[in-house]
Amino acid sequence: MHRARLAPEDVTNRRDLRLTAPARTVVDLLRTEPRDEAVLAADSALSRRTVNGIRRAPLTTLATLTSALAMPKVPLRSRKTAQSLLQLVDPRAGSAAETIARLRMHDADLHPQSQAELNTPDGRRRYLDFLFRAEGLGVEIEGYAYHGTRAAHRQDIARFNQIQQCREVRLLLRYTAADVFFHPARMIEEISTNLGRLGRRNSGDAGTGT
Repeated sequence: MHRARLAPEDVTNRRDLRLTAPARTVVDLLRTEPRDEAVLAADSALSRRTVNGIRRAPLTTLATLTSALAMPKVPLRSRKTAQSLLQLVDPRAGSAAETIARLRMHDADLHPQSQAELNTPDGRRRYLDFLFRAEGLGVEIEGYAYHGTRAAHRQDIARFNQIQQCREVRLLLRYTAADVFFHPARMIEEISTNLGRLGRRNSGDAGTGT
């Protein structure tokens, strides 16, 4: 339990329940919760998510959170903690597994581009969860429910084949949510190993003019 004074703008009503508004909720979580849980909540509130088949708009914005943290009602000590965690938030995250994968890579000093835009040979614009653009290494995080139907499975195979043909992608690694949550060290080791290998290959290509 955390007790704090609430201003009128900090409170909202939903189905006859009085709740803290999204921005206040996220600020409180950034102030009080462990890093992973706090960043997960912030990513979810800031991103567009599909809930029960409906595309949900973001619940708040980075600008709103930044302003809320600057208010005098937020204690200075916890404000600094929250502001540091806010630097780790990414509104482009598509799932909890993506958020945790990004945090594990951050801890390993790996900083890929999130939701990297690619133009595939079939003329479509597609997005990779993570792309180390200089090395040409793509990383995809896939949930268990992703291949819910045969049609979804076929679409994913077609998408995978198209991404593999993009000039920006030399290698694409794919991980399940279980890999992210239960075997992160293995995932990070494989990503790091392939980054080193691709980096050496790029250096060799530059040296030979290929």
